[in-house]
Amino acid sequence: MYRSAPGSAPSPARRSVLRGSLAASAALTVGGAGLAAPAFALSGRPRAEWGVQTGDVTTSSGLVWVRSDRPARMLVETSASESFRRVRRHHGPLIGAGTDFTGTTALRGLPAGEQIYYRVTLADPDDPRRTGERITGTFRTAPDRRRDGVRFLWSGDIAGQGWGINPDIGGFRAYEEMRRLDPDFFLCSGDSIYADGPLQPSVTLPDGRIWRNVTTPEKAKVAETLDEYRGNFRYNLLDHNVRAFNAQVPTVTQWDDHEVRNNWYPGQILDDARYTEKNVDVLASRALRAFGEYTPVSTLHARGGGREGRMHRVVRYGPLLDVFVLDMRSFRNANSPGRQPDDTTGILGAEQLAWLKRELAASTAVWKVLAADMPLGLVVPDGTNIEAVAQGDPGAPLGRELQIAELLRFVKHRRITGTLWLTADVHHTSAQHYAPERAAFQDFAPFWEFVSGPLAAGGFPASALDATFGPERVFVRAPERANLSPMESPQYFGEVDIDGHSGELTVRLRAEGGTVLFSKVLQPGRVGQ
Repeated sequence: MYRSAPGSAPSPARRSVLRGSLAASAALTVGGAGLAAPAFALSGRPRAEWGVQTGDVTTSSGLVWVRSDRPARMLVETSASESFRRVRRHHGPLIGAGTDFTGTTALRGLPAGEQIYYRVTLADPDDPRRTGERITGTFRTAPDRRRDGVRFLWSGDIAGQGWGINPDIGGFRAYEEMRRLDPDFFLCSGDSIYADGPLQPSVTLPDGRIWRNVTTPEKAKVAETLDEYRGNFRYNLLDHNVRAFNAQVPTVTQWDDHEVRNNWYPGQILDDARYTEKNVDVLASRALRAFGEYTPVSTLHARGGGREGRMHRVVRYGPLLDVFVLDMRSFRNANSPGRQPDDTTGILGAEQLAWLKRELAASTAVWKVLAADMPLGLVVPDGTNIEAVAQGDPGAPLGRELQIAELLRFVKHRRITGTLWLTADVHHTSAQHYAPERAAFQDFAPFWEFVSGPLAAGGFPASALDATFGPERVFVRAPERANLSPMESPQYFGEVDIDGHSGELTVRLRAEGGTVLFSKVLQPGRVGQ
């Protein structure tokens, strides 16, 4: 299996196949949507100006996404070489206004552990001979041999707190840095958009510098309508770094609160003058539909392009890795002080918890990553209530902590090896080790939780720790004041590298600019670390 060395750019072969993708998306400048450049404009033919992306790639399958500028039939061709001398065709959907002209095609029967080159053609549904410019991309399928190893990145929190695409600094620069690391995939740990975070054209920083935002009508107010949520997803695709990254690196994406509205929970009725629609369930339904239209997620596309389905799923990435993508938003109870002595709903809901236990017990992967959109032992307040799990009481589990205690006890007693937690959400980066000898609740095996982010948003001070599960903050890097812009504080992402021979897993916490801030090596085959 081809893999470039960490920190290197793609090989000439990969670089050349990406040129088609970058050229086809050149119509979208960082300054706005614009029109197709004359060299690529084909009057009356469909155009794919928003790039391509792939998601939920396994040893034999994956999803390819595209957006057209008009109704079109989607066709995907895959090949083992950049020359596309031999191709396999995958017939995709008829793209129309019902999905905001987005389409996703499932690729099946792919070879394991191989570089796949693909190109997307959009054809006029009334005249298949009238096709637009092909747009190309590439990705690696998951290996079916342990010795090949796995390397991926994770982060979250994109275009938040008023900091959008700034052309003066090159847009979302961390995406280009991640692309050059050439990971097998990227785990986006939630807050992939900020539907509740309108952008101003400019912001004056404390030192007098001016931050400039690319703006769009949908980013001028909080999102309420389906079209406004769609526009928030389109906004990130205006950035050339994002489009180049998407054309090369598959994603595994989950959601948190800002895909809908800050700190939301099912059944919530808003007391917020910015919203004319006060029912959060209505907003969440619209947001989920837009999410499914603009993000290639297997469980959302299984039953109708994001209109049905669920967010939580397992992405099986060969013998070394299963990624358990959690949904800590859709099934939670209402935010509260979190002191109730009995809580069967918790943050996952009873059904999702039962699903997670079954899948963990059945997993044969060496490593089992629990991809959480919120941290476990870091206190995340919502006014006088609690937004995440920990509520600041260092004693025995209460509230949502009860459900996590049940899960941790299950992992220990079933002797499930190789678990670790990855998350974002809190806009700083840190590493926490949880151990029963330091904890009020002690019926669990030690484990690690690693936090990264933001990827393109404001930085915030470190969160307080809750001692219920005995966390020790081994490393933290965070600003001293709230909401530092990306011009004032570096952006963060994490890297996980699993060695195919030893099975060792190395976590690196990275800062924009190429710096590795912290590194930890974990050994395989252990219930606790």
